[in-house]
Amino acid sequence: MAGPLEGIKVIDMSAVISGPMACQVLADLGADVIKIEPLGIGDITRIGGFRVGDISAMYASVNRGKRSVALDLSQEEGVSILKKIAASADVFVQNFRPGAVDRMGIGPDTLLEINPELIYVSISGFGSDGPYRDWRVYDPIIQSVSGVVSIQQSQDIPIPDLIRTIVCDKTTSLTTANAISAALFARATGKAAGQHLEIPMLDAAIYWMWPDVFMGHTLWGEDVVPGALIYQIYKLQQTADGHLVYFFASDKEFSGLCRALGHPEWLEDPRFAEPATRLESDNFTALGELLHNAFLDFSTDDIMEQLHNEEVPAAQVNTIDDVFTDPQVVNNEIIVEWEHPDAGLMKMAKPPVRWGTTEPALTWSTDHVGQSTVEVLNEFGFDQTDIDHLREKNVIPEA
Repeated sequence: MAGPLEGIKVIDMSAVISGPMACQVLADLGADVIKIEPLGIGDITRIGGFRVGDISAMYASVNRGKRSVALDLSQEEGVSILKKIAASADVFVQNFRPGAVDRMGIGPDTLLEINPELIYVSISGFGSDGPYRDWRVYDPIIQSVSGVVSIQQSQDIPIPDLIRTIVCDKTTSLTTANAISAALFARATGKAAGQHLEIPMLDAAIYWMWPDVFMGHTLWGEDVVPGALIYQIYKLQQTADGHLVYFFASDKEFSGLCRALGHPEWLEDPRFAEPATRLESDNFTALGELLHNAFLDFSTDDIMEQLHNEEVPAAQVNTIDDVFTDPQVVNNEIIVEWEHPDAGLMKMAKPPVRWGTTEPALTWSTDHVGQSTVEVLNEFGFDQTDIDHLREKNVIPEA
């Protein structure tokens, strides 16, 4: 069945993760996404590790289902082609540093004049102004400035550390896809025409982290009752033969935890009887030591069973390989296998939404650099003579 964004045409002029993943979300919802890449290597993620030719794991995972068009945008004819495509597009996404697209002649003012209905999206590290405007940015830079790095520490990790995944890029991607969908809805309902959306990665990172990371910096009145911060509580728990993760938030869960560990007497201890007293500094430390030592008497499987019997949230620590055989992952059919004609067998996670009546028909394909250039140009009125001319001038790739 057609997805909810069928008929929407998206130009993806972004690279790496933040823009491409946002545009893949739109593709997974049924949009026709045209990926604009430079001649030669294309998107820089094509040359990363875990690849066959120009199909890398990272590139394929955030550019699946798109049509790749390769253009030399240093030439006027390349820019003219892009403008012609943009004239009938619904969405245009780019993540160059501020000012670059204006110098290229494809800035928001230019393209919105050509197509007033266009949703033009600019993703940047820090925004279009401010002291960090011109910094070159990748995910760990935003992690560092946003405060993410500072909280990745505990008694076991005494110094700050990075989150070892591209978290700020991906939160920006989801923010972007959400904003584009809202802008398309505003346009469809007559609330607005086209518009320019600016999405700084720094803003997205702080927004997503605020509910828990910034709990201690939200209420500023004099009568605020302090408490433990989530990042002070989250930790791995060692067992007799490995590790697990558990968490309790309610009195019921704390009671179940004490029973599962064989220490119901802790429930009568005045230091731990109430949530407020458990969070007092000395009591919090004392309880942490008791829990840690009690877990060491159990194997992971045994204590997991008892915790679940007591309805205490807990889970084993899966390796990446374990994920593929985890019974719940298998049950949910999250991981899809498909065959690329050149790169061979691929495995990817399918989109997580389970639709009622508008489930999109997913496109399991990944283009080589410029693979769909001629197909797309034909759709916009370029004939074989035009194609030959553009190839001769190296505006588009050779056949």
